[in-house]
Amino acid sequence: MPASLRLPFRHFHRIAWLAAFMTASTIVFGGFVRLSDAGLSCPDWPTCYGRAAWPEAPSEIIDHAQLKIRPLETHKAWREQVHRFLAGMLSIEIFGLALMAVRRRRLGVSQVIASAVLVAAAIPLYMQGQHAAASVVAALGEGILLLAAWRWSQASAPGGSGDLARVAVLTLAMIVFQALLGMWTVTWLLKPIVVMGHLLGGLATFSLLVWMAWRATDLPIHLGQARALKRVLGVGLGLLVLQIALGGWVSANYAALACGGGSWRVANFPQCVGQWWPPHDFHEGFTLWRGIGVDYEGGVLDGAARIAIQMTHRLMAIVVFCWLAFCSLRLWKVPGMRGWAAGLLLALLAQVCLGILNVKLALPLAVAVLHNAGAVVLLFVMVSLLARLKVPE
Repeated sequence: MPASLRLPFRHFHRIAWLAAFMTASTIVFGGFVRLSDAGLSCPDWPTCYGRAAWPEAPSEIIDHAQLKIRPLETHKAWREQVHRFLAGMLSIEIFGLALMAVRRRRLGVSQVIASAVLVAAAIPLYMQGQHAAASVVAALGEGILLLAAWRWSQASAPGGSGDLARVAVLTLAMIVFQALLGMWTVTWLLKPIVVMGHLLGGLATFSLLVWMAWRATDLPIHLGQARALKRVLGVGLGLLVLQIALGGWVSANYAALACGGGSWRVANFPQCVGQWWPPHDFHEGFTLWRGIGVDYEGGVLDGAARIAIQMTHRLMAIVVFCWLAFCSLRLWKVPGMRGWAAGLLLALLAQVCLGILNVKLALPLAVAVLHNAGAVVLLFVMVSLLARLKVPE
């Protein structure tokens, strides 16, 4: 381990890798929940019809008021609640990572615990209907973490050594915000901006954990051209994140089949409803905020707005494909990097094929979930390269 980094715990890197794997699994399962239209199958949060698990029959329901909001669908309710369980277990693990990472920081453990206590106190407030108070208390907890991360970015760790305290508390702050987004997903009835934000938050959490795990594992790739490669890869990562956000917007607005689908004889790809540039409405398609109180399940946009969203996603896919293929070519020319180059190109080609199959086969659940998983794989490759590439000392 280099002198510039002191691990807070002997097995810290292993726990970080486990958390990254759990995050990826939770993201993919969350995609399964969303794509199977189970996002509102539990109309309350964090319970499901008043139960910690999920009811198997209406007679088992504790909170009958929720039954008036949404009829019980057990085959969907278990998916939503299992997703919450996975997110809860991941939150506990990230909380543990943060506690280990801040041990050498002054009042570090106290700040993490105080934040956790505030966030935990916000949950019963929300369940009692005190939504404003719950949001304020949770925001105070988030503020403690963000302030700590900012303060620690201004000063090195005790003894002049680097540590992982800053990224650990930022990851904890991100998972807390994810919990709030999950709550608002139910409260605001699948509001598209919240659904998209929830996806991006999960991927941001995954990226932070992957970066932290590689940093703790200490397996740098020393290359003389590392700085130039990281600039190219950094642009690729930015484009990939934008494309993932557009994909989340497509899913949240139920625009995946806006160009038609379900028949190999339909000219839905590469054309859209039989045209290269069909009638569209970008203004309506990309209006991010539409107020509260609308049930967005199934989507509320007309065909022209959904076509605008789908076409934007397709056009951006061409840009991302070209740039990431260029990244792969640059890596291929560097000795010792051909494995990463091939992995990036294969993941990219698989993701494009899955996207086309989604349209051609009318969004089959298995293919759509794999498309979500493909985004996670691409993100892993890009973040891993950026975390590991180093200029030789």
